[in-house]
Amino acid sequence: MGRKVTVFLILAVLFLQDALLQQPVAGEARKPFFERFRRLEEQFRRFQEVTLLRLQEIAGNYNVSYNIDARFEQLWDRQEAMGAAANASQANMEAELNQLKSWAKRFQRKAKKQEVERREQEKEAQKEHEASLLANLTQAVALCNQEGQAKLESLQKVIEGLQDALKVQGSKIDGLERQLKESADHNEVLLPSHLAAAHLLSQEPQAAGGQRPALRKLRAKHRQGEKLQQESVRLVAAQMQSKVMESGAPLGQEGVPKDMPPDPEEPPHPGPQPAAQNERQKAPGATRRPGTICNVGSMLVFPNNSTESFASFGPSFLPAALLELSLCGWVHTGAGYLGTILSYATEENDNKLVLHGRDAAPRSTIHFVIGDPAFQELPVGRLLDGAWHHFCVIWSSLQGRYWFYVDRRVVSVGSHFRKGYEIPSGGSLILGQEQDSLGGGFEASESFVGSLAGLALWDRALTPGEVSGMAIGNGVPRGPLLTLANVSTLHGSVKKVECACLEHCL
Repeated sequence: MGRKVTVFLILAVLFLQDALLQQPVAGEARKPFFERFRRLEEQFRRFQEVTLLRLQEIAGNYNVSYNIDARFEQLWDRQEAMGAAANASQANMEAELNQLKSWAKRFQRKAKKQEVERREQEKEAQKEHEASLLANLTQAVALCNQEGQAKLESLQKVIEGLQDALKVQGSKIDGLERQLKESADHNEVLLPSHLAAAHLLSQEPQAAGGQRPALRKLRAKHRQGEKLQQESVRLVAAQMQSKVMESGAPLGQEGVPKDMPPDPEEPPHPGPQPAAQNERQKAPGATRRPGTICNVGSMLVFPNNSTESFASFGPSFLPAALLELSLCGWVHTGAGYLGTILSYATEENDNKLVLHGRDAAPRSTIHFVIGDPAFQELPVGRLLDGAWHHFCVIWSSLQGRYWFYVDRRVVSVGSHFRKGYEIPSGGSLILGQEQDSLGGGFEASESFVGSLAGLALWDRALTPGEVSGMAIGNGVPRGPLLTLANVSTLHGSVKKVECACLEHCL
């Protein structure tokens, strides 16, 4: 429609111009007509201008409408692009959420697994604690049985001595009686001893045909002594039988437990010993009693606290790093303190593994050192009575746990001691001295004085049963890393004694 109007106006303008050109030029008479025509032309020009303005406006509006469509198309494209981007971001977010969910599930599974492992470790620790308590209880019961059996045997030996003494007294009374009968015909008394003479001389002679008062008193004392002895034997046997029955041990003859070993040392009888026993004691070349602890092998004797006395091992005794260890053996000292039993040093640290003691207060403890300066105090007061004692020091880096046994009893236990630590190889191992430098730097106050027997080192943690078996002589656990047989050099006045049984070492 707009194009048709534009064409019509153009044709009208052309037609008017042609008409004006074809008319002749008039004079002044026709001036009004030209004036009118001029005004008409001016109006037409104004109309043309207005028309052109309108056409321009129409054209502008058409361009605007065309641009709006393009813009709408652009906006639609942008909207579609934004929708695609939103969908892509949503897909990425969903993928990340799925990944987070999978990670959360993995973390939950791992946490559950760790919780199960922790519970298992706690159960194992509880089992180990219960096993150690059971072992301690078993050891206490065994020691009580041994003490009861030793007391029973000592009482039986005292009773036997009393019986022997009563027999001797009875024989003396019989001899005195015979002497009195023989002296009755000669009107004199033969005194059996200086102690009985004063008593007999103070008595008045009896009428003929009767017994003397001294003889009656001796017989009365003899009968009274027999009655007291029988009553004491009966009471002691009843008491020991009740104790043994309470402990649950099977009884053999005379109420003695069948499984009790013989007493290693017999106490001396208070009364006179039988002649056969005296002959056995005096017989030269008598065989010694067989030992009960026969898993020792050899013994090292450290006679004095000198810096020159120690024993050393070769450099290749430790082939790899230690994550666990067990050090066990027998110790005997009369020095009043326990010096340094073992010292392992490297170039990096001179206290990689030490059982360190010294002649200084407190003497009832030693330091168990693993990688200086970390150490634990171990009570050793029971080892200082001058008798043989079995000890074991056990350590594991898994939980940093350690145990210290003395005569099958756990006297010290702990955890988180050098957890995850490794004792390296390639160092210097010495018995009897504490190294302040690699292979040297000894002090006399830190040296060990006494005897070590059956000492051995394992690269694992021994069980309570293995420790108890060693303490009662039931062999040596499998796979020791080293023993006293691996000692390469003895220094100073240290001596090595071969003794299969502990009772024969001293």
